[in-house]
Amino acid sequence: MSRGQAAEIAATGVTVDVGDATTRYLLYGLLPGWFVPGLADWVMHRRTRIEDTAGTKESLIHSLMMAEVGLPIALTLRYEVNPLLLSVQLGAAAVHEATALWDVRTAVDSDREVKPVEQHIHSFLESLPFAGLSALMCLHADQLRSLLRGGRGDPDAWRLVRRRRPLSPGYLAAVGAAIGACVLLPYGEELLRCRRAARARKKRRRDDSARWRATDER
Repeated sequence: MSRGQAAEIAATGVTVDVGDATTRYLLYGLLPGWFVPGLADWVMHRRTRIEDTAGTKESLIHSLMMAEVGLPIALTLRYEVNPLLLSVQLGAAAVHEATALWDVRTAVDSDREVKPVEQHIHSFLESLPFAGLSALMCLHADQLRSLLRGGRGDPDAWRLVRRRRPLSPGYLAAVGAAIGACVLLPYGEELLRCRRAARARKKRRRDDSARWRATDER
């Protein structure tokens, strides 16, 4: 940016609180936007009939990944960001990435077709945790420095501390409702569908085995 451009911006008298803007982006942009690719991924699983391919195993891996993301988000909404919470977030992000690789390998090994659209959806789901975490570390650079020092000199570094300015009950209720509608319901339906398909296959095998035994006895 040139000096002239900087002077022009300064002359407008507009000031931006970067911390406040970033916080609003995380709360009202990134977090709600996270539900969109998650729901789209469920649609792709349904279209490729996950219940007839990877089945319950892959669906349980999806539940695991949601827990890996959901736990640090829930803690961040209720507690202050400190070295303990940053450690949980960093560890969860790393484990989530490893589980995502396991998920794709499970789908490919089962011959479920992972289409290019689904792969692109996965790219969003994998990058969003790192996007959110990097913005959070910028907001709390002092806590990141404390983490790098092992929390020395900070008595609250390694314990959960309630938010000094709690988020509004309305916002928390809206996030909870979105999680229920966009995560728990569709992925619960997916797991139930996979379990039903597995039971139906098991019943067919028992019936076929019984018919073969009856044929042999004749």
